[in-house]
Amino acid sequence: MQVLLVEDEAIVARGLTDALRKSGLAVDLAKDGEDAWYLAGTGQYAAIILDLGLPRIDGMTVMKRLRSEGVTTPILILSARGSWAERVDGINAGADDYLPKPFQTEELLARVHGLIRRSSGMTAAKLSSDGLEIDPASATVTIKGVPVELTQMEYRLLYHLVSNAGKVVPAAVLAETLYSHHHERDTNAIEVLVGRLRRKVGKDYIATRRGFGYFFKGSEET
Repeated sequence: MQVLLVEDEAIVARGLTDALRKSGLAVDLAKDGEDAWYLAGTGQYAAIILDLGLPRIDGMTVMKRLRSEGVTTPILILSARGSWAERVDGINAGADDYLPKPFQTEELLARVHGLIRRSSGMTAAKLSSDGLEIDPASATVTIKGVPVELTQMEYRLLYHLVSNAGKVVPAAVLAETLYSHHHERDTNAIEVLVGRLRRKVGKDYIATRRGFGYFFKGSEET
């Protein structure tokens, strides 16, 4: 499953990204409110972890815009402003949970996974195209009903591409998404991973736009 982390403090963002990935989640990172609004409105996420103190557009405004646009993804607010009244304001504005800073990473992980479990019927819709189906609830992939055995990295790569079907995703962006800051984000590793994934799901599902990146197009598209 994929979550959107919205955090502008680099050290905090790196730590939370690593922790979320180790807990089995794929992570997209937005560093300001404008990017958060765009990603949350165009991507498919199981949950959004949203800091309120953001540059460009503040987190509360981002949340209100998303809710007004019909985005129902569960939102966990992170904020240094932890008074009772501010928590109530956050919940009333559309948040599903509120975690004041400072917090323990273990608590954040527990709350995020709890949000995903409680809302799985709403946010864990299956993704399918031309016989290929991804079930985020069980992290499984089938092609015409036949299970496909993927490694965690292969699954995360496929999920990211299918979630952005038709959009070209640069190798550098995939490396940033899939690998933690402890690993070298080598685009050659992405090329190898794409090659392995193609051998398992079929080469026609994933296309290369040379010089730009990769995109999921479905086996029947040209």
